[in-house]
Amino acid sequence: MVTCYDFSMARILAETSVDCLLVGDSAAMVMHGYSDTIHATMSIMALHTKAVAKGAPDKFLIADMPFLSYRKELSDTMDNVDVLMKAGAHAVKLEGAEGNLETIRTLVQSGVPVMGHLGLTPQSVHVLGGYKVQGRTEQGRQALMKHAAELEQSGCFAIVLECIPSALAGEITRGVSIPTIGIGSGPDTDGQVLVLQDLLGMQKGLKLKFVKTYVDGHSVIKDAVEQYCQEVVGRAFPVPNDHTFQ
Repeated sequence: MVTCYDFSMARILAETSVDCLLVGDSAAMVMHGYSDTIHATMSIMALHTKAVAKGAPDKFLIADMPFLSYRKELSDTMDNVDVLMKAGAHAVKLEGAEGNLETIRTLVQSGVPVMGHLGLTPQSVHVLGGYKVQGRTEQGRQALMKHAAELEQSGCFAIVLECIPSALAGEITRGVSIPTIGIGSGPDTDGQVLVLQDLLGMQKGLKLKFVKTYVDGHSVIKDAVEQYCQEVVGRAFPVPNDHTFQ
């Protein structure tokens, strides 16, 4: 699984063997320049979901429920889920177990596939005291094991495990019968997810231990645009006949 936020990238990913696309609330940071995911709104998420659904109609598409969109009245939650599903999502993802279990059960019973998310839950970054690895204490380990079981029992079809120790991620994976998708949680989960712009090396200066960059996308794009600028100034582009109409 990789994140995707726009039509052009979705069209490229549609031609790859990636199984799932996540329209993550990380769009607030990657696409809109905010410092955290809390600034993602329903309108932002719906807009990006529609774009990705158009570009990759045959990929399984999961959309994040943004901050507080599923923590108010149940009727509000159902309306928000309705918006994302009608925008093209095949499933929704929400963070945490505490306070969400009844909501998950209701959504699943209503025909909405739900993906869970445990460990470092970015929407709770202020409660967690920052972007830190979770589950390093025995109390934290026990809580994550318990919450994973609760998410499965509530009807989640899969769980994202973010930034937890590799051994614990493996233990959770073996303890549930639904797939686990890791990010910063080692190789013993059932699958992996990365932010697309991270693996493409498009965010210069980003240094995250769990991210592998597969191409220096920042330099590739910058160099291409710079070459275009130089050719325009040097009158090497456009070329008569090749790029012009007679």
